[in-house]
Amino acid sequence: MKGGTTFHFVTEGIHAALQRAKDAGGVKDVRIGGGVATIRQYVLAGLIDELHLALGPILLGSGENLFAGIDMPALGYQCTTHVSSELATHVVLTKR
Repeated sequence: MKGGTTFHFVTEGIHAALQRAKDAGGVKDVRIGGGVATIRQYVLAGLIDELHLALGPILLGSGENLFAGIDMPALGYQCTTHVSSELATHVVLTKR
């Protein structure tokens, strides 16, 4: 991509994708992009150290539920930061 960003698509599963990202030269911060199903897989596998959610002020009720059936405190997550503005609320969940 413009600016030097490169995307690699891995089809061998979440563990292989994460390992490939960690093995990339000089990478200290691996960020996972994807939809609800992707993020849920990584959360349930215990592979996310910090989860930053940016929530826009819209009426919720349709679409996929990120946390349905997941007990985040039982997995070791706690809210470490939350900041609100009129445009968004930012919540950071950190794994203990």
